[in-house]
Amino acid sequence: WGAGELTGDNQLHISESSPALHYGQQGFEGLKAYRTKDGSIQLFRPDQNAARLQKTARRLCMAEVPTEMFIDAVKQVVKANEDFVPPYGTGATLYLRPLLIGVGDVIGVKPADEYIFTVFAMPVGSYFKGGLAPSKFVISRDYDRAAPLGTGGAKVGGNYAASLQAEVGAKA
Repeated sequence: WGAGELTGDNQLHISESSPALHYGQQGFEGLKAYRTKDGSIQLFRPDQNAARLQKTARRLCMAEVPTEMFIDAVKQVVKANEDFVPPYGTGATLYLRPLLIGVGDVIGVKPADEYIFTVFAMPVGSYFKGGLAPSKFVISRDYDRAAPLGTGGAKVGGNYAASLQAEVGAKA
């Protein structure tokens, strides 16, 4: 892994034959930075997010991001965006999305030779607007979000993409 750098460029420049695009060799995390009552900023267990991304990387034969590198990158992004961490008591946070993708010129089902690890941030409102309330729902066995013995234990986009059809149908 290289040292990395902070940038304001929110565009990834990758080969159109990157394994992340064709073979789903990508994983991500999600965590939040919170403003405390005294105005300081805290993260909740970033080491656990690093461990989960490492587990995902192992499952997808990707290069693992070392825990120290993961936490340092997250802290750098928070520091660079501290003005966007909402005030204490609002329920809002700075959402962080660490992303690991296989890149390079690869056509053929095999692990990438190169990887990009990046972290981006955005302020978000309270996850449960108006508080936590029960919802009515129907359970269906017509869809599987993640196949047994598949990537269900890994945080990969394909697991979420597999849930979209059921979600759209349920909302309709």
